[in-house]
Amino acid sequence: MKIVLFYHSLLSDWNHGNAHFLRGIATELVERGHQVAIHEPRGNWSLTNLRAEQGEQPLRDFAAAYPRLTTNFYEPPSPDLAATLEGADLVLVHEWNDPALVRQIGQHHATDGGYYLLFHDTHHRAVSAPAEMERFDLQHYDGVLAYGEILHELYLRQGWSERAWTWHEAADTRVFRPRPEIRRERDLVWIGNWGDDERSAELREFLVEPVRKLKLTATVHGVRYPEQARAELDAAGIEFRGWLPNFRAPEVFAAHKVTVHVPRRPYVEALPGIPTIRPFEALASGIPLISAPWNDCENLFTPGEDFLIARDGREMQRHLRALLSDKAMARELAEHGRRTILARHTCAHRVDQLLAIVRQL
Repeated sequence: MKIVLFYHSLLSDWNHGNAHFLRGIATELVERGHQVAIHEPRGNWSLTNLRAEQGEQPLRDFAAAYPRLTTNFYEPPSPDLAATLEGADLVLVHEWNDPALVRQIGQHHATDGGYYLLFHDTHHRAVSAPAEMERFDLQHYDGVLAYGEILHELYLRQGWSERAWTWHEAADTRVFRPRPEIRRERDLVWIGNWGDDERSAELREFLVEPVRKLKLTATVHGVRYPEQARAELDAAGIEFRGWLPNFRAPEVFAAHKVTVHVPRRPYVEALPGIPTIRPFEALASGIPLISAPWNDCENLFTPGEDFLIARDGREMQRHLRALLSDKAMARELAEHGRRTILARHTCAHRVDQLLAIVRQL
């Protein structure tokens, strides 16, 4: 098939947590022999911020890490859809795109499209900012790929789409895999952004304070950390190392003995069943994981066997102490988590599901 993907950015993962899954899906489709064309707006804010902070080297590194993926830049507000979509069989439009573009693609589909058209939602704003979702005109789309059952149901209940499917994120196991050749020299790593106050208190309880009290060697990677947050990390003895290319996360995991997951509050409170990409990344990379509470109501994992749950900061300290002192326990937890990823949660599994949806349509 000819498959056209509209992304905010393929090249940049600066404050762009969806990049892992979007790249992984594109890679899997290419590997299966499909003709894949990816389009992103020139001057998109993620790539603009990455270049301003890091220069051009990250783009060269991306090309080396993903030699089979290329992007096509268009001038906003939209590309030449007649040329871009000519001969397409399947078109996926990610929700980070401009609502005007989403509407224009829908209109093209209604008048000229001999292809299937799906909208892909990977964000919490359907519940946290529903007015923003009202800006997306999906009346001419064939359906929605929602990365959680509760989002799937919400699209149908709100009348935003007549059809929807649950399409969870998953790990690109070509990239996210154990690196046993790298020595685990530090105790703990956390990879993620501070979160615009969506998890500031949780990060203090489940990351900063346990590290400080246990006197661990700890590393944090991410962007958009305010000065106060960086001061708190420094006071706890946590080394802040800034932006990390997503595809280098497995190397960083391999240099540490344990990692933690601290979900943002909107997911915990309003979107149960959606873990976001971070647990998939950690488990695929073979590092023991301890998570702050979230409700795995869709039974994606087996808490206690794939990872440990810490109900509060004290329990996080106990789990960290146990895993760091018991290598056999840590190894068993990491191996179980990776087996679950390989059995159920790879980008290959999600492409199988996507192609089944296309056959259903």
